Amino acid sequence: MDDVQELLKTTSNQTGESIADLHQRLGQKLEEGRRALSEQERILRGKAAEARASAEAYLREKSWATQGIAAGIGLVLGFLMRRRDCAEPARILRLIDPCLD
Repeated sequence: MDDVQELLKTTSNQTGESIADLHQRLGQKLEEGRRALSEQERILRGKAAEARASAEAYLREKSWATQGIAAGIGLVLGFLMRRRDCAEPARILRLIDPCLD
């Protein structure tokens, strides 16, 4: 930021070598910023890959629990449909949420 302000001051009064020097310094700062951002991106991508692998491993380990929960929900809905003897989807939704009337 200071280099940009210095560039603005210098360009209003001077020309030549000092502008070229400031231009070079700004280019270096810009390149340093790009390298820092690139490094941070690499680190974040690595962390995201680790998190994804961890989540996938957890889901593989707990797959029976997931299937059990899905089967339980299916059983509950099946009992509700059988008990009320309703075959149309709108009536099923009203069983789940009576406020839908």
